[in-house]
Amino acid sequence: MNAIYQNDTWGRIRTELRNSIGVDAFNNWIEPISFLGVETNLASFSVPNSFIGNWVSRNYGDAIIHLFGTEGVVISRLGFVAPEQTAARKPKPAPQQQAPKTTATALPASPLDSRFTFEQFVVGTPNELAHAAARRVAEGGDVTFNPLFLYGGVGLGKTHLMHAIAHEIRATRPEARVLYLSAEQFMFRFVQALRFKDMHSFKEQFRSVDMLMVDDLQFIAGKNSTQDEFFHTFNALIEQGKQIVISADRSPGEIEGLEERIRSRLQWGLVVDLHPTNYELRLGILHAKAEAQSKRYPDVGLDVKVLEFLAHRISSNVRVLEGALTRLFAFADLVGRDITLDMAQDTLADLLRQSDRKVTIEEIQRKVAEHYNLRISDLLSPRRARAVARPRQVAMFLSKSLTSKSLPEIGRKFGGRDHTTVIHAVKRVEEMRQTDSQIADDVEILRRTLEA
Repeated sequence: MNAIYQNDTWGRIRTELRNSIGVDAFNNWIEPISFLGVETNLASFSVPNSFIGNWVSRNYGDAIIHLFGTEGVVISRLGFVAPEQTAARKPKPAPQQQAPKTTATALPASPLDSRFTFEQFVVGTPNELAHAAARRVAEGGDVTFNPLFLYGGVGLGKTHLMHAIAHEIRATRPEARVLYLSAEQFMFRFVQALRFKDMHSFKEQFRSVDMLMVDDLQFIAGKNSTQDEFFHTFNALIEQGKQIVISADRSPGEIEGLEERIRSRLQWGLVVDLHPTNYELRLGILHAKAEAQSKRYPDVGLDVKVLEFLAHRISSNVRVLEGALTRLFAFADLVGRDITLDMAQDTLADLLRQSDRKVTIEEIQRKVAEHYNLRISDLLSPRRARAVARPRQVAMFLSKSLTSKSLPEIGRKFGGRDHTTVIHAVKRVEEMRQTDSQIADDVEILRRTLEA
């Protein structure tokens, strides 16, 4: 096969890959590699560094081999070599025991989701501080808080804000060196550097960025060697005045297995909790997503009551909420119907059954903390300030009223308290409901929310 024909073949394969994996993934992983040629069932590529080669091989290798086959080119393996090894442009397999040297200018990062921008992020009370902090970091300038640590449960917007920061910086300061990746990928690259005795390049690359963004930090908890390298990378960047943005599912103090020195460093900056969504925020998200879906399915009508229904019934996870709306529009388009309340209840029966679970003490604690703008840890703490003690008593009262748990079980769920404390709390709230209209309203609103 001549070189021109081979390049035409690779050009068609690139087009197929762009269509199948998406533009962002293509730009991050396929665009940086150069096709060298095919020889003896081996397709060889030049790569900026070993990490990109390993990633492409693991994630897209089978697809590339298959696409070569559809072009009539039979190959069984891929080879990836560094630029200095391909000066002669002669195809040959990548070394098996020695990794190519990485370059400090190459920043292979996780792909960014094009949907996760600040413009697409719906702001409400539970996430307004996190959004404002992310915006401030994306603006650049002098570092005001470093690191920025975002934490919260699944589907609350941590990754969305991380991607939004990276998108904003790429748009406004394309010269800035921003590296976004998951903690799992940080560990993988660290292990690869150890394996191939290439720690110098690893350190040079990670410590030469303008901003380091690490998602799901809890993944490295308990992994001592990785934590040690992360600690030194963190310190090196802080000393240079470079920005660090971290996300996790828990606050630094709640991640078990995290070294105390890392925990302390993470608490230097701004630690922001993305609270569980409330009804208003969920409804706002649904309206925004419905507007986008209506552009995609212009012939599908939507009863606004469906959005209100979903915002009430699906409260655990924004991703599930968005998925439910996507399913409704796709189904309505396929069958040629508008989206009505009855259709939504039939189509989403499985999701709605999951939402009809029994009320748990954990759910009560979450809703009470959200209602009073507290953290769950406040309810479980020994603090006796009225601003904490009163909501705690309300949560205990609702736990006794809405669950079948015994008084000792409820006490244990509230920081290991004695059952007599629960008895006192229940009695106190019953009394206050008769004399304090605010407490009565709070209890009724929370009960309706939990039973909805």
